[in-house]
Amino acid sequence: MSTKLSQKHLLKGGREFELVDDRVEVRIKRPFKAAESLTVMLTVLNPEPVISKSTLDFTSRVNGEALLSLYLGKPNSAEFNAFVAELKQRALSEYNAFAGLKQVGNVDEEPPEFNDSDEGRVAKMSKKVNTARIEEAIQMLRSQLDFGDEVPLVAALRALESEPDNERLLFDVINAFNELGPQQGAVLTYAPYVGILLYDDPLS
Repeated sequence: MSTKLSQKHLLKGGREFELVDDRVEVRIKRPFKAAESLTVMLTVLNPEPVISKSTLDFTSRVNGEALLSLYLGKPNSAEFNAFVAELKQRALSEYNAFAGLKQVGNVDEEPPEFNDSDEGRVAKMSKKVNTARIEEAIQMLRSQLDFGDEVPLVAALRALESEPDNERLLFDVINAFNELGPQQGAVLTYAPYVGILLYDDPLS
């Protein structure tokens, strides 16, 4: 089991990835720039990465955006392959656990891929939305992630709460979530009803 990977690139600098519980801690050091740190939740990662030029990218389940980019084969093939295998397994396990909490299918099965357009997902969803759970999600986002009313996702949830039958407002929630990038996983962790709005029939 490999839970940490350190990579160096002559021109682009260094990257360190560490698997910690249900997340990936990333530290990036670019030449002549301050070091950056970010956290990516495993629940939001597609477990099957894609190759993009000189990197292996793990993308978001929601919008396909690359959330983790690993230099191919660095620092060596053995360490790289071991870390990628562990990351894939944990991403799948965390998503299955997340889905199991919502009683969606069998947690031992491969999770479904969401390839439909956002409009298609909205069209297939029931119009009834649980406003109490939306309010609960908003309060969790405010207390745990310091999201104020000016954050687009919170504003979209407020609007949907006031008009729960409006499918266009539901699409606005999906759109706002898509713009969050690496914060998507944290949102799904602290406000799981947002995930239900994104992936499932709200009546289920």
